[in-house]
Amino acid sequence: MLEQPGLVPDHLSHGLKIIFVGFNPSLRSGETGHHFANPSNRFWRILYEAGLTSRIYKPEEDHLLLRLGYGLTNIVPRPTRAASDIMPEEYLRGRQLLYQKLRNYHPGTVCYVGKGVYQAYSQRKQAPWGYQSSDMIDGVRDFVAPSSSGLVRMKTPEIAAIYRQLNELLA
Repeated sequence: MLEQPGLVPDHLSHGLKIIFVGFNPSLRSGETGHHFANPSNRFWRILYEAGLTSRIYKPEEDHLLLRLGYGLTNIVPRPTRAASDIMPEEYLRGRQLLYQKLRNYHPGTVCYVGKGVYQAYSQRKQAPWGYQSSDMIDGVRDFVAPSSSGLVRMKTPEIAAIYRQLNELLA
């Protein structure tokens, strides 16, 4: 159930293994109310190819990830055509809200779906792929992964190889 038209609801609960954090919903996600709904977004395929899911989920099944121990949220809730359309004050408020969510739900790992997402949240200029050397919240590991956007030039198998590090730690 959507709280407001155009908003995509978080899928969060306590005891999650991973919370995936995107920049903000695409316009398509805002229309459908589901995460990573743009047909060019490779998120669902990446999870499958990384071994994090046993099949390719559809955006309308996003809530089912909770059963696997995975949650979904965004740093900014407002759907836009591009992340460049996000206003600085939205990032400020988004950082505060995300910090509260992560402190409250306290997952094992936070996977930032895009280096820019992590940099916007942490305000750190440098971030290698994978687990970070220091975490924003004690006891919650920070993991930086490439964006799943179709605009990213990396090939899907390359991106999935980075996400696979999450699966290896969980196993």
